[in-house]
Formats: sequence, C-alpha cells, structure tokens
Amino acid sequence: MKYLIAACALFFVATAAQADRPDHFRGLPADTLQEAVQNFSEYNQRLAAILENRNLGRAQMAEVHQLTYTLENALEKIQAEVNALVDTLEELHVASEGTDARDMQRKGRVYLETATQIVR
Repeated sequence: MKYLIAACALFFVATAAQADRPDHFRGLPADTLQEAVQNFSEYNQRLAAILENRNLGRAQMAEVHQLTYTLENALEKIQAEVNALVDTLEELHVASEGTDARDMQRKGRVYLETATQIVR
C-alpha cells in the first residue's frame, strides 16, 4: 500500500511540474542533408528574429521551445553526415597518397558531393 501511495504522489508531482511547461513537439523532419541544412538555416533566422525582441514573453519562449525541436532534428542529421564525411575525407587522403588518380577523383567527388551541401 505504501508503494501505491508513493507512486500516486509521484504521478501527481510529475503532472503538476509539467503543467507549467509548453507542449512538446516533434519538429520538422530532416531526412536528407539538404533538408537538414535548409531547416537549420531557416530556423536559426527565426530564432535570431525572436531573440532581437527586448521584451520576451511566454509566447516567444514557447515559440523558441517549439522551433528548437526542428533545430535539434537538423543538427542530428548534419552531425551524422559530417561524421560520415570524416571517413570519406580520410579515404580521399589515403587515395591522394597513392598513384591511382581515378580513385582519388572518385573519392574526391563523393567527398565534395556532401561537403558542398554543408558549405555553400
């Protein structure tokens, strides 16, 4: 019985604590690197515009809270792509040490295909 009372008390405390928090959102997906970079750029601009306001209220705080979900999704995809890009760059580096110009060109194209999506 003590455990049931403790569980109920914990449930009510957790519910009350979340009552003051805005709803949680999923954010826009970032299924491709291009999508991630686009969302990252657009939502950083939105964030900057909100933060320029000197009088931030609950509405602006809720808006920032909501848009951070899209930013988190974008960063997660960008980070995964950059981690893979590190491996691709190493393959290019190793290919450049060899004598196979075709392999180096092939690895270089694969590297640039991703790198140019990140930096335009």
